[in-house]
Formats: sequence, structure tokens, C-alpha cells
Amino acid sequence: MKVLVTGASGRLGSKVLARLHADGVSVRATSRRPRGGGDVEWVVTDLVTGRGLTEAVAGMDAVLHLASAPQGRRTYQVDVLGTRRLVVAAGAAGVQHLVYVSIVGVDRVPIPYYRHKLAAEQVIAAGPVPWSVLRATQFPQLLDEILTTSARLGPVIGDRAVLAQPVDPGEVAARLAARLVAGPLGGIEEYGGPQVLRFDEAVRAWRQARGSRRPLLPVRIPGRIGRELRAGGLVTEALPRGVRTWADHLADTYGGTRRR
Repeated sequence: MKVLVTGASGRLGSKVLARLHADGVSVRATSRRPRGGGDVEWVVTDLVTGRGLTEAVAGMDAVLHLASAPQGRRTYQVDVLGTRRLVVAAGAAGVQHLVYVSIVGVDRVPIPYYRHKLAAEQVIAAGPVPWSVLRATQFPQLLDEILTTSARLGPVIGDRAVLAQPVDPGEVAARLAARLVAGPLGGIEEYGGPQVLRFDEAVRAWRQARGSRRPLLPVRIPGRIGRELRAGGLVTEALPRGVRTWADHLADTYGGTRRR
């Protein structure tokens, strides 16, 4: 199998490349800047302009679409219009399977970025290439970064009742590799971590792992976004689930260190 991986230089992308290489898959990876090294063929593409897409999809059996622009003005250009350009190019090249990585909750939580991800799902479903969508829950690294940023100026700030379900990116990569082998789903699969945690539970474990005395300053998120987050808009009951927990991430990241 020959697979094109977009967004291959990101947090999930690096795990995907390692997994596909271990499985003996021939991989071509895209980046907006020239890269090299390893057992991967890197090609330069730009989803905003379409530059390099025709060459990138040529000869590929499948496309694993990870590229995204979560922040800034480029989100619509990359996630929606860029996905449409990729779908058109893949269809013209005869690609037999397009797998798109999305997020659990894009159809429930009214965050602007999520609306763009949902629109990209719809572009893929309406396109000419047989497809699958894998919606994953949040990575523990993201939650860790949010807590670290919040605590820099004092207490950790957040809505204590928000529910999260951290999932290890390596396990998401394994799930994506399995989906490639299984073939097009023509639908949406959800995949989450092993535990659903309240925000205050996650903060308590994070503080203990870091040896931090930063207090939690509870701030209730208003409106529909807050209601959906507290009601479980970011979590899923889908099976199977990952096995690595928030505690596993904290142990790997902080070990026996003590920070203030």
C-alpha cells in the first residue's frame, strides 16, 4: 500500500509515520517546507494554493489527511477549501481511500474551529473518493499545555465540571493504520481514551505530578459552549478505546521531578 500523509510533521503525524513504517507501508509525506531524512519521501505542498497536490497524490492508494490550522485566519482556507482541493486531486488520481482525522464533538460544541472541521468532513463525504472519518478525543499533551499556560501567572483557571477524555496520539496512530487496512468506512468512527475526567480531577492529578501548589480558580464557561462541554460534548462512549491514561502521560512527562 502506498499512502500519502498530509500534516505529517505534527504531533500526530510523527506517530503516524513511525507506525506506518513499522507496518511496512510505503509513505509519502507532505509539508509546506522542504524536509528530508528517514524512510519517508517528503514532498512540498500547500493546501491554501493547491501547489504540489497533483504531484503528491500521483500513484497513491490512500490518503491520510491530518493537516489542519487550528488557529488564525488560515483555518477556513486550510481545513475547508484546502481539503476540497485535496479531495479533487485525489479523485483525479484514482485514490481508493481517503481517511480524515477529526475531533469528537465537532457536531456538538459550537467552537469556530470545530465548525470548520465539520465542514471538512462534509466535503470529504460529498467527494469522489471512498472515505473514512476518525474523530478522536483530545490529546493529553494539549490538556497539559492548557494547564501549564494557565498556571504561569497564578492559579489554574477553568470550569471544574468540563469533561475530557484524553487519548494517546500513538494509539490514535495505530487506529488510523488499522482503518487503512480495513478499507473505506463510508462513515464516522469515534475513538477516545480510557477515562472520562472532570477538569478538576485532571488538575488535581497534574498538580500532584508537578509538585505544584497552584490552586484551581473555578470559572464557569458561559453559554452553549459551556453547557456542551459540561454535558460531555468532548467525550465518547465508542468502543474500543485507548488504554493509556492521563496518569500515564503525567508519569512519562514529569516522572519524579518536583516543580513549582
